[in-house]
Amino acid sequence: MMTSLQLDPLVPWFFWFALSGVCFVGILVGVIRHLRGWPWRMVSLVILLLALLQPSLAQQEREYLQDIVIILEDKSSSQAIRGRSEQSNTTAQALEEMLTNRNGVKVRRVSVADGEDNSGTRMIQTLKRVLAEEPRAQIAGIITITDGQVHDLNMMPDLPAPLHVFLSGEKSGYDRRLIVKNAAAFAIVGDPVTITLRIDELGDIPQGSRQVGIRVSIDGKAPQRFTLPVGEDIEVKLTLPHSGANIFEFNLDPLEGELTQKNNVALLSINGIRDRLRVLLVSGEPHAGGRTWRNLLKSDSSVDLVHFTILRPPGKQDGVPVDELSLIPFPTRELFMEKIDDFDLIIFDRYKRRGILPASYLANISRYIEDGGAVLVAAGPDFASANSLFRSPLGRILPAEPTSRVLSTGYVPKITDLGERHPVTAGLTAQSDWGRWFRQIEIKPRSGHVLMTGVEEQPLLVLDRVKQGRIALLASDHAWLWNRKFEGGGPQLELLRRLAHWMMSEPDLEEEILIAKQVGPKVRIIRRTLGTAPKEVIVTSPSGQESKVALTPTMDDLGFEALFESTEQGLFSMQEGEIEGIFAFGTPAPQEFANPLASSDILAPLAEASRGGVFWISDGLPRLRTVLPGRRAAGRGWFAISPRQAFDTISVTKKTLLPGWLVATLVSLFIVFGWLREGRDQKLLI
Repeated sequence: MMTSLQLDPLVPWFFWFALSGVCFVGILVGVIRHLRGWPWRMVSLVILLLALLQPSLAQQEREYLQDIVIILEDKSSSQAIRGRSEQSNTTAQALEEMLTNRNGVKVRRVSVADGEDNSGTRMIQTLKRVLAEEPRAQIAGIITITDGQVHDLNMMPDLPAPLHVFLSGEKSGYDRRLIVKNAAAFAIVGDPVTITLRIDELGDIPQGSRQVGIRVSIDGKAPQRFTLPVGEDIEVKLTLPHSGANIFEFNLDPLEGELTQKNNVALLSINGIRDRLRVLLVSGEPHAGGRTWRNLLKSDSSVDLVHFTILRPPGKQDGVPVDELSLIPFPTRELFMEKIDDFDLIIFDRYKRRGILPASYLANISRYIEDGGAVLVAAGPDFASANSLFRSPLGRILPAEPTSRVLSTGYVPKITDLGERHPVTAGLTAQSDWGRWFRQIEIKPRSGHVLMTGVEEQPLLVLDRVKQGRIALLASDHAWLWNRKFEGGGPQLELLRRLAHWMMSEPDLEEEILIAKQVGPKVRIIRRTLGTAPKEVIVTSPSGQESKVALTPTMDDLGFEALFESTEQGLFSMQEGEIEGIFAFGTPAPQEFANPLASSDILAPLAEASRGGVFWISDGLPRLRTVLPGRRAAGRGWFAISPRQAFDTISVTKKTLLPGWLVATLVSLFIVFGWLREGRDQKLLI
């Protein structure tokens, strides 16, 4: 029960003060004029003024609340170093028992995990959330059990109670770490890419070395070895072997006795791009769609195009002397023998044998394809003639054979069931809106995949792989009709662009591929294939442990996918049938292990500002005390909480000190006394 005096004025305060002033002036006049009744009048006025304040005694019935002590336990990845987790758990349990043994104390124990997106230990963010959930008037103390590495100090709130820091780990630990300071996201295939590395030594390292060995491997292949100095930014030049994602793994030689080796490894993914795609376009003769391929390739700024059109074949007899012609001689030997390997793609547009390319040159083109080159044949009536490229050394690797029949009738190209799944033709616009073509060469497929058909379901577009290279056959020269928007046109630009980039081994257009992408804490494995539906992928972790992951069809039915997760981090390998792949899982440079040393440097100023203390768990637990709020709450061998005496009011009872009847009686009585006193004095004067 708590009793207090309360005032509940009947009039505004400014009016009460004004009235008090008037009363004071009246009393002062009485004193000056020596009126003997002024004391009685003054008492009556004071009673009246007090009555206007309406004083009362308030009696409160209170229920005192428990004091709350918050214990924040660091459960981040760095707590797994050398028994820190067990040390922290034991300390948290001991502190909780110590606090709950005191009457009126409630313990709120909260775990702090790794922050999302490699943001480190979000200790302060968690503290803000807990403070928002608990009444601040009941917070008697805040205890953090951590290694001291906190990464969100900029979010520090005002603390209602002392903050105590209990540090896990060793006071004299040391470590060596590898940092990738600078690396490009993209680089040119075959050209050196510069990566800036730095090796730092933290703590008091015994017999520290100024030179440290490092191994660098690309896509899990045999590593290269370097020796780098400590404490300096060093530029290392490496070469990307292929287009698409190139995964670099850096491994620092371990240091005996260091806290962790997790920061000795760094993973880096660099996308390889071609500097310039070199394309050779050979047009056999001028025709209505002759500029289709040229316009397509010239519209891509990354393509270097060499285009030759045969305007005057050797057999043409028009009587014009050769030395009077302004045409450029076709450099056949230079292009098809000496520099053929410099090209990424060769396109034959309505080309037929006219004696310009001898059999030895065409045989060299076959060799170029088998060694990793690419050839696209856009066929016209020439392909069905006796001078067809099929009837040359190139014919042995062409995916289809002409029947010598030219189909001249209107038709709308259609995508086959296989083409619906192939990246080159999958997802093109609705075929019902496409315009017609009017010529097609009848062919009989011998190998490869038929992606499009034309007249009478005859093969129109055939793609094939020949050893290391690729070859494609388009059995029509009427793709240009789509470009001219005939009958609404069609996806000519997109189709030919995809076709050209598939020929040049664009990773996104591979039909047989096994890739993985990290999505939050998991990895999405994607298997694209034109064969039978795969059932599972075998994933091998960095430690050599194998896991079988089941595959399911993707939402677009263009492949299969699975979600994979692991407690390990590093370079993983995948295999499904004969297709292999790799992926890097985990954060390339974990914030938690950027500095694994246990330290008080970060949290000590905060503890000092709140009058709390910092204690090493390895020194033993300090004694618990209580101090008044605002007093020093830590010292040598002890720490304290500040009881807040918070309460809830159950009921309030008020008793008026000056009831109306009493005020009226007293005021009347003292006024009469004053009047009688003044009247008596006047009679004596008479």
